Amino acid sequence: MARLFDAYIIVDWSAAEAKKTGEQSVWIGVAKRDARFRPAFESYNPATRAEGEALIRKLVSEAMRRGERTLIGFDFALGYPVGTAARLKLDGSPWSAMWRFIGSEVKDKADNTNNRFAVANKMNRLMTDGPRPFWGAPAKQVQTWLSATKPDGVYDGTAEFRATEEAAAKGKQRPKSVWQMHGAGVVGGQTLLGIALLSRLVADWGSAVAVWPFGTGWQALTPEGVEPLSVVVAEVWPSLLPQKPEPGEVKDETQVRTLAQHLLRLDEKGELGALFAPPAKASAKLKSQVEGEEGWILGV
Repeated sequence: MARLFDAYIIVDWSAAEAKKTGEQSVWIGVAKRDARFRPAFESYNPATRAEGEALIRKLVSEAMRRGERTLIGFDFALGYPVGTAARLKLDGSPWSAMWRFIGSEVKDKADNTNNRFAVANKMNRLMTDGPRPFWGAPAKQVQTWLSATKPDGVYDGTAEFRATEEAAAKGKQRPKSVWQMHGAGVVGGQTLLGIALLSRLVADWGSAVAVWPFGTGWQALTPEGVEPLSVVVAEVWPSLLPQKPEPGEVKDETQVRTLAQHLLRLDEKGELGALFAPPAKASAKLKSQVEGEEGWILGV
C-alpha cells in the first residue's frame, strides 16, 4: 500500500514576546520511520519563532534531499472568515491576498518581539475604521482601533468564526475566533505571526509545496496527486484527539506527538488521504468558500 508521506511534522506555534521554552512556547513534533522502518518520534522546543523557522527549513531541506515527502500541520488558522479580503480591498485570490498582506505587514524579530497588535490595529482601521473586528490587547498595546476588551457590535457584519470552527463546535469544544488577540487560549496573534511565517516558507519552496485546501482542492489526497510535491501544508487542531501525556511531557509536547503519530498510523493503513476530503454534505458554496478564503481544519 503506497503511503502519501514519509514524515509528519506538527507545529504548535506561539505568540510569545520573549525567548521561551516549556509550556506555551513553540513545539515541533516529527513522526517518521527509522532505518528499520519502525515508527519513531522526536520533539523540539526552540526558544524563539526564528529558531523554529530555521528548524522547519532544515527538516524539510533534508527530506527534500532524500526525495521524501512531508506533511506539515500548523496549529493556527490558515485563513480568515469569508469576506475579510474584500473588506480589506485586497486584489486576487482571497487567501493568497491575505497571506501577501500579512506577510508584508508583520515584523517578527529574532528575539520574539513583534508588531502583531499594530497589524491588528491597522486591519481594523482599513476594514471598519473602528475597534473591530479584531479585539483584545494588554494595556500597553491598546491603540486607536484596537481595544482591551470586546466592544459592543464588535463583528459588525464580519463572521466571528469560519465554517470549519462552526463545524468543530459540534464536538466537545471550539477553537477561539481569529479576531481575539489577547486572553487565555487565543489564536489571533499566533495566526498573524504564523501566516507571516508560511508566506515566507511557501514563497521559498515554490512548486515543491501545496497548501491544503487552497492549492490542492478540498478533496481526498492520492499518491498520484502528492507524488510531484515535496511538502503539503495543512491546518490542524490537536485538541480534536484525546491526549495522554507521557512522563515529563508538557501539554504542547503531548499534542504534537499525539497528532504526528496519529497521522503516521492513518497513512500506514491507507486512510490518511480521505481525511483531506470535505464532509459528505458540503455544498458547492461551502466548497468555494473553504478553497478560496477560509481553509479547513484537518479532521473536522
